[in-house]
Amino acid sequence: MRFIFKLIKWLLIVLVLVVLGLAAPVAYVETLCREDITASTYKPLITDPAFRRRQANTYLTYPEWHIVYAYDGLAETLKRGDEYQFDYLSSIGGFWGSTCSLMRIADQHGGVDQPTRLMIHTIGVSFTLEMGLKAAYEETVGRLFVWLRGPQKTPQDDAVVAMAIDYSAFLRQTPWYAYDFNKANDALWAAPIADVSRGWERRLAIGTEWKAKSWYAKAIAAGVAATEPAKLEIRSVVSGLSTADLQAIADVKVISETPEGVVIETPRYDIFTHILQKIIARGGLIREIAGNDEIMLSLTVPIGSAYQGPGEIITRMKREGFASERMLVSLKVGELPAAFQVMQIADPGIEHVFDY
Repeated sequence: MRFIFKLIKWLLIVLVLVVLGLAAPVAYVETLCREDITASTYKPLITDPAFRRRQANTYLTYPEWHIVYAYDGLAETLKRGDEYQFDYLSSIGGFWGSTCSLMRIADQHGGVDQPTRLMIHTIGVSFTLEMGLKAAYEETVGRLFVWLRGPQKTPQDDAVVAMAIDYSAFLRQTPWYAYDFNKANDALWAAPIADVSRGWERRLAIGTEWKAKSWYAKAIAAGVAATEPAKLEIRSVVSGLSTADLQAIADVKVISETPEGVVIETPRYDIFTHILQKIIARGGLIREIAGNDEIMLSLTVPIGSAYQGPGEIITRMKREGFASERMLVSLKVGELPAAFQVMQIADPGIEHVFDY
């Protein structure tokens, strides 16, 4: 009985330490990553409230994308190595470090509303817990089974690599909870056993993770279905191109013509970056996006290299899984053509233009 009480006591201590560890970065961001709120004086060209978004949101879109990029890095690591070689703790640090810098600059562009703060902290805590658990397992038990397996990957390892590559691409345009984890799990279990120890370890460890994510995804999807869905389209004002020129670009819908330019509607997220590239390549000038005249983009660059384009570097960080760095740059919407002239969509190059 005394042993049981001691075990419960130590489990409670561990639980308290975990909770404090997860709460610490939230407390840090909320207390030390603040600036005086500066309201925007820009008068928007797009006046429809349904298509106007807060300027601060271009900066606060990044934390979600940091998670996408973490899975990019994990997939890249698995192409040539194993899970324990991914730097989970650095990825966690990159999330909270960039969030701190972005919260500060967002305050200089109208401030951060409480629902957005809550959302960022929620996904941050979830990401920290997930990466922390994966690090604890893969760098100990997982690493042991890799040693027992030897250098040759098993069919189960190959199934995990295939899922990681597919999942990281999926996340660029679609919410994570829409991913079919059960299908991936079926492929994992269908792979033949070539190494008993590693094969069954991957089936049980990764299979359990994917099953848990599948159940959690269903709960999140049900919650999202009960709320107003996120608007998947965004409007911009473009000059320098005719209505016909713009309509010839895939996924561009012309809404109206104004003295300042043509109002267009396009999809958001990853597709939006490529649409902007096509508009600029044809000589178009982006006058405004979602009622804003400033926006953020990310660049991938060789370690230590300089950026010669327009705008202000907000922060730069290591890209886990890659031998390069990521820069976050704030610039005027009208400076996007100059940025695309300096660096095209590539790696290294322009990675993403963050909408609102």
